[in-house]
Amino acid sequence: MAVPFAVAAAALLAAGCGSSSSGASSSSSTAAASAPASSSPGGGYGSAGYGKPKPAASGPAAGQTVKLAADPGGAPRFTKAALSAKAGTVTLALDNPSSAGVQHGIAIEGNGVNQSGPVVAAGSTSAVTAKLKPGTYTFYCPFDGHRAAGMTGTLTVR
Repeated sequence: MAVPFAVAAAALLAAGCGSSSSGASSSSSTAAASAPASSSPGGGYGSAGYGKPKPAASGPAAGQTVKLAADPGGAPRFTKAALSAKAGTVTLALDNPSSAGVQHGIAIEGNGVNQSGPVVAAGSTSAVTAKLKPGTYTFYCPFDGHRAAGMTGTLTVR
């Protein structure tokens, strides 16, 4: 497997050959160094595809973000009591617009999941991410006493 080493060595040599007095020559050498090594058919890496770029994540595997907010007045409640999402990687993002300076956070539990995001000050956002199967989950504020005060909701995953 000397070919990948030779390609990497050539790229490093090309990157180091620019003049330090001109930004233009260093950017052109950077472009040459960052060009994909597998530009020829087969890429010289065999059928295993080593060194080839991986496709960007998209669709359900990339996940989704469900947004919600805490009560702007600082009361221990969410602005939404029910949320829905598709199965897969789900992020709950909680905006804390509390005018009273109350801290809030977001957590999720159910179906073997029990994860909490950070408790954040007013003006900040808390988030929690979990891989969820279809079913019903509870989301809640993990800040002291807020869950017991009713700061909870239901997340339905389909």
